[in-house]
Amino acid sequence: MPTRSAFSRLTAAMTALCCTVTALTTACDGDPARSPVQDIVARGPVPGVAELSQDAHGVSRFTTAGVADLRTGRRIRRTDRFRAGSITKTVVATVVLQLAAEGRLPLDAPAAGLLPRPAALWLRRAGSREGSRAGSREGSGRNVTIRQLLTHTSGLYSYTDDASLLRSSFGTGFAGHRFETHPPEALVRTALGHRPYAPPGARYHYSNTDYVLLGMAIRQVTGRSYAEEVRRRVIRRLGLTGTSLPGTRVTLPEPHGRAYSPTPRGGPADVTDLNPSVAGAAGELVSTLPDLNRFLSALLGGELLPAGALRLMRDTGASRGRYGMGLFPVRLPCGVTLWGHNGEINGSYAATMGTADGRHVLTYRANSDAGVDPAAEERLLSAEFC
Repeated sequence: MPTRSAFSRLTAAMTALCCTVTALTTACDGDPARSPVQDIVARGPVPGVAELSQDAHGVSRFTTAGVADLRTGRRIRRTDRFRAGSITKTVVATVVLQLAAEGRLPLDAPAAGLLPRPAALWLRRAGSREGSRAGSREGSGRNVTIRQLLTHTSGLYSYTDDASLLRSSFGTGFAGHRFETHPPEALVRTALGHRPYAPPGARYHYSNTDYVLLGMAIRQVTGRSYAEEVRRRVIRRLGLTGTSLPGTRVTLPEPHGRAYSPTPRGGPADVTDLNPSVAGAAGELVSTLPDLNRFLSALLGGELLPAGALRLMRDTGASRGRYGMGLFPVRLPCGVTLWGHNGEINGSYAATMGTADGRHVLTYRANSDAGVDPAAEERLLSAEFC
């Protein structure tokens, strides 16, 4: 879940086309007989990929390639648990918009007034070095709203851009720090110790800090953690039996395969076990392919939000077409626009995408953070939706 993982890879896939949609089976680089998931594995260095789709007629299709476990050679199973990274943001945004619809979390209220006292003080001081009058302890952060957190237009620095934290949690220091606990207050303090990217509302900049703060706001207004609210409002409501928010639990629930990261020597390292608190409300979700399809279909189909709230979720005006509120659009060359989110965390990459009405959805995942080739990823989406 490094800062730009939730948008840049899919948008790159839409611009790095290897062929036109009408010629996908004859002109693309690689074996034209391979399925899209086979293509991703063949291009490497991802050990295993799986996709699960459900079309408008309720017909489901599960496809897998490669292996779930390099040691045993077993294949990925339909109900394997995996870390879903920044897809967490879509779930958290859903809860925030539910609370907004209930009048409990006003979207245009200053976020600082809806946070625990320490975080509120840090946020009010954010940006004081670059925009406030001399001697003031108030900075531009005092003006950040809940709406801006949802749309990544707060301007707040993403804690995952902090060089030290990036190195220890996602880089060369991961092995020595993988089981450390990172309270949300510590992540926010790390972020707000840096200058903001821009004044609030000035421009879009994807920031994991935004959603950690939203998680804290949920607790402040409900008296329950965001994880409890997600379980109550989404997981139990939809019967998502394979979905969880692990907190500081380092192991994945059974069944699951393994998760891999590339090493400097080129070989994969097993990174299945880790403390996901460094991701928190920005990326700790564990789920399955069927659960994510069920969630996205229900969300886009209007089961979880009033119509007005769902329209807000898909309003990309603040980001100039790039991001709504926990959802972003992917425009395929054939003219179809999909909505969803993707996510990356150590050892895992996943994406869940669907048509605007939620009747046709697809979730796919790779058991590695080595990177999915953009052309192969575009081919997978076009093969399903075009």
